[in-house]
Amino acid sequence: MTLPFAPNPGKMLAREVDGTSYLRIPLRSRLVKPGDDLFSLLDEQVAPHIRPGDYLFVSEKIVCITQNRIVKTADVKTGMLARFLASKVRNYAGTPQFRGLGHGTAPAMQLLIDEAGYPRVMLAALVSAITRPFGVKGAFYYLVGRQAKSIDCPMSWTIDEYQDMAKLAPRDPSGVARALKARYGVETVIVDANYRGAISLGKTDPRITEKFIYKLLRDNPAGQDSEMTPFMLIRKA
Repeated sequence: MTLPFAPNPGKMLAREVDGTSYLRIPLRSRLVKPGDDLFSLLDEQVAPHIRPGDYLFVSEKIVCITQNRIVKTADVKTGMLARFLASKVRNYAGTPQFRGLGHGTAPAMQLLIDEAGYPRVMLAALVSAITRPFGVKGAFYYLVGRQAKSIDCPMSWTIDEYQDMAKLAPRDPSGVARALKARYGVETVIVDANYRGAISLGKTDPRITEKFIYKLLRDNPAGQDSEMTPFMLIRKA
């Protein structure tokens, strides 16, 4: 059978989750810039392909760009706490395990602090310092919250326009998801995905569990940069 859609390089179109096979259909976009309208982009590039029963997954990065939620990295004024915490991030820079800086730079950590607030970050750092020696991983990001965790700096390694930009957290991702469902008639998820997996920042149906999202997108089929596929339709195969 020939399918009208193709996966991104190195990815697979179909994936089985809990005994059900799903097509993960990546939809290509032009370069999106601040000031672009999210609905117009979806009208052009996604709406013609939607079928009843689909799930619409939208990259939180594209939501941020259309909301003008990006800043120049050089404009971020970093404090002592940001520089200290960034130095403790294990991103394996300089080794074969390196996949990205994450919050291992002072500007990225400063933006995370600004989003979560100093008291919450201090508590998260304290709990992480206590629990990490016992093999507990992820306490820091669990406590600062998904919104703060979604901050990315730099936004892209491969797209020139965004190499020197940092991405803030999207504004009201749950509200964005509801607005998209109202317009296109399908359950919608605003998703933050990377090489470590995927989580939702906003979704219209609680039955779309985080466990399901992780299993479905743990290989990051939309990619991070030059793939230019910020929209994805999930369809039972």
